[in-house]
Amino acid sequence: MTDRSSLTLVLAAGEGTRMRSTLPKVLHEVAGRSLLANVLLAAPAGKQDRLAVVVGPDHQAASDEARKLRPQAQVFVQSERKGTAHAVLAARTAIAEGADDLLVVFGDTPLVTAETFARLRAALAGNVAMAVLGFRAKDPTGYGRLLVEGDQLVAIREQADANEAERRVDLCNAGMMAFAGKTALQIFDRIGNANSKGEYYLTDAVGIAREMGLRATVIETHEDEVRGINTKTQLAEAENVMQQRLRREAMEAGVTLVAPETVFLSSDTTFGRDVVIEPFVVIGPGVSIADGAVIHSFSHVTQSSIGKKVSVGPYARIRPGTSLGEGVRIGNFVETKAAVLESGVKVNHLSYVGDAHVGTNANIGAGTIMCNYDGFDKHRTEVGAGAFVGSNSSLVAPVKIGAGSYIGSGSVITREVPEDALVVERNEQVTRPGWAKRYRERKAEARKTKT
Repeated sequence: MTDRSSLTLVLAAGEGTRMRSTLPKVLHEVAGRSLLANVLLAAPAGKQDRLAVVVGPDHQAASDEARKLRPQAQVFVQSERKGTAHAVLAARTAIAEGADDLLVVFGDTPLVTAETFARLRAALAGNVAMAVLGFRAKDPTGYGRLLVEGDQLVAIREQADANEAERRVDLCNAGMMAFAGKTALQIFDRIGNANSKGEYYLTDAVGIAREMGLRATVIETHEDEVRGINTKTQLAEAENVMQQRLRREAMEAGVTLVAPETVFLSSDTTFGRDVVIEPFVVIGPGVSIADGAVIHSFSHVTQSSIGKKVSVGPYARIRPGTSLGEGVRIGNFVETKAAVLESGVKVNHLSYVGDAHVGTNANIGAGTIMCNYDGFDKHRTEVGAGAFVGSNSSLVAPVKIGAGSYIGSGSVITREVPEDALVVERNEQVTRPGWAKRYRERKAEARKTKT
């Protein structure tokens, strides 16, 4: 790797009108992250590195997304659309500040990896002025061809300008490029409008570099890695590639995916040892799963912490803000939200635990609901260690259930329950012998009368 220490990263956010969406293209998501975030998290981010983001007019949301990850990012607006080189030159002041290297990347290529960025920079060693990222296309139709002689890139030929022999070339331009900082601006300033549309193409940089006596080269990668996103179909294709990558990485790290093709992960999912994920599980952003945990089929988990030896599901929904301690059991058709469940807690069937803290080894019976919303505000429920909440109970927040207490099944709890107390809240059972038989006979007689 080069010993160059400073980098200017120019990222073009792009428009995305073919997405048929009010959401900016680069804010659409792959594996729980925006396209832009996926690119920026793969891109170099050293102390001396600078980020220049080029956006179109009225694309503040894309700028905000970039600054979430790189607060010091400089934002430049390309007010007119005049080609890729024109977009890069919108960030001219950032480029002019100088850096050892310059990377030009695009915000709609979420599958690009940090290793590829590093290879692009490394290619600038040995008097190379620019390196272009290329790939071998299964069908090169429509792509610019990379024409090489030996180890040097001599031209990028667009499909429309290519002759028959050049069109048979399958080495294609991925768009991303690296430039030696000392000559980058000289090259950009010499790119003129060489086409009838009056646009400035970054691909012309190769010919200009050679005219200046500078060397250009190609770094190859796999076609999947440089997929650009312009349509919802391409977005789905990129999601599929990313999911395959994430599943493979998880299994190589020791996670058991019983049916990998049915499991959906997020880019930031973290796993401990001996984790098992059963079929048809969706794991959203912000999830950590500790050693020995099992996520059973048809469960959905997002923005939550799953502790050691926890069992979740099947058919469970673990919503944001949930923290499950060691050995917690979450059963079928249970939903949790903004809830801390300490070690050993059991919530086995058909219950809702929201805005709550449940102490160690407490038991939440089937059909129990924590009534946390009054139509205006959310309120908390506190369940002490070792408490037993009987089935079909309603805990009306704000309320506190003392440690070791026992709630009789079918109770509606609205006031604090002392520690170790028994609380049963039900109306007195009324029995009317023979009523059901007389009711049926009366109804049957009424039907006869109608006919």
